[in-house]
Amino acid sequence: MKLAAALVAAASFAIVALLLWCDPYRVVLADYTRQLIAAGLSRDSVVVGDHRWVYAYNDDAPADAPLLVMVHGFTGSKENWYPLAQRLRGRYRLLIPDLPGWGESQRRAGGDYGFVAQSARLARFIEQVARPRGGEVVLLGHSMGGGIAALTAARHPHDVDRIGLLDAAGVRFRDNRFGVEVLAGRNPFAVGDADSLQRYLDTVFFDAAAKPAIPWPADDIYIARRKRDAAFEQSVLDRIGRGPERFLPGDAAAQIRQPALLLWCKNDAVIDSSAMALYAARMPQARQVLLDGCGHMSLVERPDAVAQAVTELAGTR
Repeated sequence: MKLAAALVAAASFAIVALLLWCDPYRVVLADYTRQLIAAGLSRDSVVVGDHRWVYAYNDDAPADAPLLVMVHGFTGSKENWYPLAQRLRGRYRLLIPDLPGWGESQRRAGGDYGFVAQSARLARFIEQVARPRGGEVVLLGHSMGGGIAALTAARHPHDVDRIGLLDAAGVRFRDNRFGVEVLAGRNPFAVGDADSLQRYLDTVFFDAAAKPAIPWPADDIYIARRKRDAAFEQSVLDRIGRGPERFLPGDAAAQIRQPALLLWCKNDAVIDSSAMALYAARMPQARQVLLDGCGHMSLVERPDAVAQAVTELAGTR
């Protein structure tokens, strides 16, 4: 019996080792699965248009509860929303996709992943996946996802009942180092080694206590993935950060009539908090929330405060 158990254990180890050798990123995905379970979420996929979307969801809320659709930012993924999801599940139904091109969702070589194209894709995703679930759709967008959400709410008002923009891109905010580097054609989020990974984390997080630790071997695996994605990241940033689309979300925001939330952190080193006033000038109906002691990742650094602001936007049923 002991020999049989040892052989089974050895075989299992060999299979796991082979899988990791073929795809080391499975280590990161395994941790994402752990986070998914901890947040009380499930995972599914769907083909919408010409892309396969992977999304997390939770329907453990009253049938008439608002449905929150949460859209991540540049270099982000659905996992960025999990701390907030933990605080909102049960009161709301949750739908958290990886945008096409990012995370686990499909990317097509040479595809357009700028504000306009992604906004059109998001509208179709809401129509196909969110609307059939019933209830109000509350669209939340962070950073790049905020710009995409703003365009979607403006151009597809029948798809969005309420809108929340968190640290959103899409307006000409006060100059900072991040913006200057983007306009110069560089990617300030680029990760190619341990030093640049630390610089990336230091840029997006202000609160040291909220900054994630990425232990070995996950750090090396993550760095390798980001290096492979460097050309893709640059192509997206060229389009949304210094191309003709870069201010379309802010321009379109003047057409947003839905109840709205604007939420920023004072210490955001990516999308300077001056952006909130620019959006507010176009969305006078929006409630403004400015948080202290946090940076670009408000949804991770201050999830309790963000959850309270979202609750005030979405209401309860």
